[in-house]
Amino acid sequence: MHLFVVFMLSTFVVCETLSSRSVFTNHWAVRIIGGPKEADKLASKYGFTNLGQIGGLEDHYHFHHSRVVRRSTFAARGAHSFIHMDPKVGWIQQQIVKSRVKRYARSDPDFIYFNDPKWSKLWYIHSGDKTSQCRSEMNILAAWQRGYTGRNVVVTILDDGIERNHPDLAQNYDQLASYDFNGNDHDPTPRYDSSNENKHGTRCAGEVAAVANNSHCVVGIAYNARIGGIRMLDGDVTDVVEAKSLGIRPDYIDIYSASWGPDDDGKTVDGPGPLAKQAFEVGIKKGRKGLGSIFVWASGNGGRQGDHCSCDGYTNSIYTISVSSSTENGNKPWYLEVCSSTLATTYSSGEFYDRKIVTTDLRQRCTDGHTGTSVSAPMVAGVIALTLEANRLITWRDVQHLLVKTSRPVHLQANDWKTNAAGHKVSHLFGFGLVDAEAMVIEAKKWRSVPPHHTCTKISDCKTTGLASETRLSRELIPGRALNLITTEQTPIDFPSTPFGPLKSCRLVKNVTAPWYIRPEQTLNATISSTGCSEQPEHHVAFLEHVVVRVFIDHPRRGDLEISLVSPAGTRSQLLLKRLFDNSNEGFKNWEFMTVHCWGERAEGTWTLEISDSPSQLRNPEVLGKMKEWTLILYGTAEHPYQSHGSHSRSHMLEVSTVQSTEPTLGIPQPEEQEEEEYNGPCHRECGDQGCDGPHAEHCLNCVNFSLGSLKSGRTCISHCPLGYFEDVEARRCRRCHRGCERCVGHSPHNCRSCRRGLFFYALESSCVAACPSGYYPDDAQRHCLQCHEKCRHCLHESDRCTACSEGFSLAGITCVPECVNGTFFNLEEMKCSPCHMSCSTCTGPGMKECIHCAQDFLLQEWRCVRKCAAGYYECEKTEFLKRMCCKCEENCGNCQGPGASCTQCRNGYNLVDGTCIVSATCNNADEVFCEMVKFNRLCEKKLFRQFCCRTCRLAG
Repeated sequence: MHLFVVFMLSTFVVCETLSSRSVFTNHWAVRIIGGPKEADKLASKYGFTNLGQIGGLEDHYHFHHSRVVRRSTFAARGAHSFIHMDPKVGWIQQQIVKSRVKRYARSDPDFIYFNDPKWSKLWYIHSGDKTSQCRSEMNILAAWQRGYTGRNVVVTILDDGIERNHPDLAQNYDQLASYDFNGNDHDPTPRYDSSNENKHGTRCAGEVAAVANNSHCVVGIAYNARIGGIRMLDGDVTDVVEAKSLGIRPDYIDIYSASWGPDDDGKTVDGPGPLAKQAFEVGIKKGRKGLGSIFVWASGNGGRQGDHCSCDGYTNSIYTISVSSSTENGNKPWYLEVCSSTLATTYSSGEFYDRKIVTTDLRQRCTDGHTGTSVSAPMVAGVIALTLEANRLITWRDVQHLLVKTSRPVHLQANDWKTNAAGHKVSHLFGFGLVDAEAMVIEAKKWRSVPPHHTCTKISDCKTTGLASETRLSRELIPGRALNLITTEQTPIDFPSTPFGPLKSCRLVKNVTAPWYIRPEQTLNATISSTGCSEQPEHHVAFLEHVVVRVFIDHPRRGDLEISLVSPAGTRSQLLLKRLFDNSNEGFKNWEFMTVHCWGERAEGTWTLEISDSPSQLRNPEVLGKMKEWTLILYGTAEHPYQSHGSHSRSHMLEVSTVQSTEPTLGIPQPEEQEEEEYNGPCHRECGDQGCDGPHAEHCLNCVNFSLGSLKSGRTCISHCPLGYFEDVEARRCRRCHRGCERCVGHSPHNCRSCRRGLFFYALESSCVAACPSGYYPDDAQRHCLQCHEKCRHCLHESDRCTACSEGFSLAGITCVPECVNGTFFNLEEMKCSPCHMSCSTCTGPGMKECIHCAQDFLLQEWRCVRKCAAGYYECEKTEFLKRMCCKCEENCGNCQGPGASCTQCRNGYNLVDGTCIVSATCNNADEVFCEMVKFNRLCEKKLFRQFCCRTCRLAG
C-alpha cells in the first residue's frame, strides 16, 4: 500500500511539472517486428486495442486503451505500462495533443450567403479582364481553354472535414480519398455547431474542385478533379493522427492540401513529429507509384504577431510546397509571414476593403469571406491538378521545378526582390512569384524529369589536416580578437598577422570542440567550404534545389536572434528574423531552416552563416548565446536539371560554334567570303535622307521623326514615342521616362503626366506613387491621388469618407465631427454635443452602457460604470487608461478579496477550502494514507491535491 502511495505521489508531482505543457491521450504509437498478428497479440496482452498500421509506415501500429483517461495532464500509469518493458516492442510513445490552428485570417467577417451563381465574383479567376481590378492574372482561364480541368486527378483536403453532400462538391466527391480520423469512420462530414466552427475544410475543397455549370455557388480551379477530405483537426491532433492523414492511400491520392500548422503566435517553434516526418518521406518515395506524393502547405498567418514561417517545420520541409498570399493589388497582406522556404504565391484577402475569396461553405451554402494563406494552398493544389492532367509522369520534384520556372513577380510589391545567380527572381514575401496555370500546363506537357536527387551534408566541425583523424579545432569567434587554436603538441602553424601582431605558433588539443559565442549587438560569421561532395558521385550536388541549415544553439532569449545564409554566389537568405513575442530560453535544438533562394545556383564554394543578437529586453550580459554546431545540407542534382530537356540556350550554341571555329582546319580548304549585296529598294516612310539598308523601319540609317531603341537592342524609326517614353526633339530620340511614369516630359521622377497600372498620379509633385500621401486618397478610375475633405487627415475612396481626422475633430463612423469636452458626446441627429450619462466621463451615447471611461467615484464593470462592485467581483487596477475596474472572481466564487485563491464565499453546491471553491460532492479523500502524506508534505495548497484529499485539506485549514 505504501509503495502504491509513493508511486501515486511521485506521479502527481510529475503531473505538476507537465500540466502546463502537455496533454496526454489514450492512444499510443508502437513499433513491433513480426507483423499485424504479433501486434494484435501484444495489444491484447496489455489491454490495448490495435487500430492497425500507421499509414504506410511498416511495423508501426496505432494502439488504443479504452480504460485510460482520454485526455490527461500526466502520462498514464498502470498494468498496461509494462508493455514498455516487453522485448518485442522496439519503440513506444504515448501520443500528446499538438496545437494546430487553421490558417484563415482572424478578421474573417460574418458570412453573406447568396442563392445565385457566383461566377462573376471569382475575380482571381477573371483577373486580367478589363472589368477586373487585379493587375496580373494566374491564367486559370487560359489553362481551361487548353482543355485542362483536373480530370482524373485526386486531391484530398487535410482539415476539419468536408461537406460531401454539398451541391457544389457531391459530383466530384471521392470516398476513397476520404476518412474521419477523429471519429474513426469513412465519413469526413464536419461536426456542425451554432458557430460553424468546422467550415474550414469545406471552404478549401470548393476552391479546388467545386463543380462547374451546376447553377450553384462557384467554380473550382480544377473543376473536374476528384476531391476527398480527411477529418483530423476536430479532435486531439497527435503525431499518429498526422502520420495517418499524410499517409492515407498514397498510390491513389495525388495531392494533399493542408492549410494549418502550429500556432502562428510569434513564439512557437514546432513541426512534425517522428511519425509524421517518416510519413512525408514514405510519401515522396513510394506515393503515386514512386513518382512521389505532392504536399501543399499554407505558409502561415502570424504576420501581425511578427511570426516567421521558418519556425514552422511543415512549411520549412523540402517535401512540402509552401504557398504565400498577395492582395489583389499585389500588396503584402497584414497576416503574411516572411520566410525563405516560400515557393510561390496566389491571390487572397487583404485589408477590410480588399475583396476576399468566394467558395463553398457549410450547410450547402456559399461564402465570399474566405481569407488568409488558407486560401492559397488549395489554389495551388488546384493548379497542380491541372498540371498533372497535362503530364501524369512528373515527379514531386518536377512540380517544384515547374513552379520555380513559371511563377512570375509581375506586380507583387516587395522591397527584397532579387535575382539569384541562376537568373531566378525571388522574394522572402512571395517566393518566385504569382503562379501561372497556363505556363505550368504548357511546360508540363513537354517536361522531362529532372536528374536524380542527391544530398550533400557538411558539418561545421572541420577536421584539421595533417593531424590525427579525431583531432578537431576548438574555436571561439570574438570580433576584434584572435582565433586561438590549441593542440597537445607544440606544432608551429603559419597564420596571417593578427591585430596584436603575428601569430607564430599554437597548440592543438584532440577531441575538444568549443562553441561559437553569440555576443549582443555583434554578428557571428561561421563558414563552411563545400565541394558539393564532388568526390562522392552518389552524393554530388552541382546544381542546387533546397538548402537546409541545421543548428544547435543555446540562447537566453530565442526571439532576439536573426540568422542569414549567404551562398557562394552571394545570394542572401533570411533564415530567421527577430520575434518580439518569443521569450523562450530553449534556443534551437537541431532545428532545420530551409531556403529555396539559391535554386539553380552552383553548390561549390564558401557558405557563410550570419547570426546576430539584438536584445529587445534587458538581459543578463554575462549569459551569452552559443552555437555548438551547424550543418549544411545541400539538395540538388549532379548535372544541369534542364539540359536533358533537348533544348540548348542561345549562349550555349554560341559557345559551341566558337569552339568549333577555333579548331585547326587540318588542311581543309575554307570557302571564300561572299561580298554582301547592297540594298537598292524603297525605304520605309519613317526613314530620313540618309537612306536605308532594307525595306523596314528598323533598316533606316536615320529617321524623319524619332528613333526608338539602342545599338544593343536594335533601333527603329517611329512617328510618335510609345507609352513610357518622351520625345527628345533635338536628338530625335525616344527617351525612357522614370520608372512608373506612363507619360512624361522628362526623365526626372517629377516629370510624370500619367502613371503605369498600380501607381497613382500625385499632381502636386507631378510624380507617380504606390500610396497616396496623407490628406489624399487613390481614385482607381482616374488613377490619381485626390484631396480629402479639409476635416479629414486620411480618407478612403471618397473625399468625405474619413478614416482619421484633422486637429479639433474626432471620428464618428466615417465622418469627422467637432471634438466634445469630457462628459459629452457628439449627437449626429442633433449635430451638437450632448451630455453623457452621469456615470460616464467619456462616452459614445447617452446610455449608461455606452461609457468609454467612468466618472470619478465610479468603477467599470462589464461596460457599465457602477459605484460598488457587485457580488462575484472585486475592485482591481486593470490598465493605464482604466484606473479602477471590477474584475471577476475565480470561477464558483460568490465573493472574493482579489484574484486567485481568495474566495470568501462560494456558490451553492461548493465548499470553501483555502480560498478555493470545490464541489461539495467531491469533498472526500481518495485514500487516507495518501492524503496524510499530502498533508505532511504541505501539498494542500495545490488545487489538484485539494481535489483528491478534500476532507483532509479542509481540516488542515
